[in-house]
Amino acid sequence: MAYINQKQYYTNNGVNPTNNNWGSFQYVSLKNLVNNFLLMYEGNHEMVNNVNRFKVLFFAKRGIQELNYDALKEIKALELKVYDDLKFVLPSDYVNWVKLSLFKDNVIRDLVENIQVQSATQYIQTGSSAFTYDASDNVNTQTSSLDTSRTDGSLKSIYLNDVREEAVNPGCNNCEDDIYQSKIGARYGLNTETANFNPTFTIDKANGVINFDSTMANQQCILQYISDGMENGNDSNIKVNKLFEDYLYAYIKYSILNNKFGVQEYIVNRARKDKQALLRNAKIRLNNIHPSRLLMNLRGENKWIK
Repeated sequence: MAYINQKQYYTNNGVNPTNNNWGSFQYVSLKNLVNNFLLMYEGNHEMVNNVNRFKVLFFAKRGIQELNYDALKEIKALELKVYDDLKFVLPSDYVNWVKLSLFKDNVIRDLVENIQVQSATQYIQTGSSAFTYDASDNVNTQTSSLDTSRTDGSLKSIYLNDVREEAVNPGCNNCEDDIYQSKIGARYGLNTETANFNPTFTIDKANGVINFDSTMANQQCILQYISDGMENGNDSNIKVNKLFEDYLYAYIKYSILNNKFGVQEYIVNRARKDKQALLRNAKIRLNNIHPSRLLMNLRGENKWIK
């Protein structure tokens, strides 16, 4: 971005939102990336020449997407309420999930992914193995009995949240607050993989939703996820951390040379090595390994288990 004075940085000159420029100097915009590359790395006396701007823009976007997948570590968070349909619609820029949490009683509780199937499509049958069809000759479908059982709470589960304390210990009073004492001896041989009392979830990527079990109804859910970095197609909002700026120039250069006819192999290999080296350097810089954090981890190793 263009450099601005401190008043504009802190107040945005009184224009809402006034915090629009906070933290902006950490990033370089997509527009500046493309302009800088065309100015400094493309020309008649450069290795990259006679290249159209749209190609540079395309490879710049691809480089930013690749960084968002595994290197940038810029995680977005979205909080929504889960209603009786037990669904959480994935954000439009969702690529992969990092963590799902239940926010209840001012406490963030991590949720566990359910290893059992939670949703299915059910074909309408004629009373035998044959199916019924609509006017377009496609198989008719209906809400599956599995989905119905999950949403009405009758679906049995291998997780602890399906077995309430009263069912195991009928004499238990206020068992939600006395969860462990109410089951003394009742959990011998418990499978630790399913020893989870919080709600569980499964992600249906094809339909773009997260399905929860019935204990999540009317609860607040926080989804932490990885974005594709494309800001819903708005190029003016696309930006990348300056620590990766040199890497992106190298990525664009390598991508152009690798897809250009007649470029010698050793030139392409050198461009690839430059790109990989700059990516390693940027990742090291982004790690933020501070002495105080290392000291905290070392102190944690000295705990005695009594």
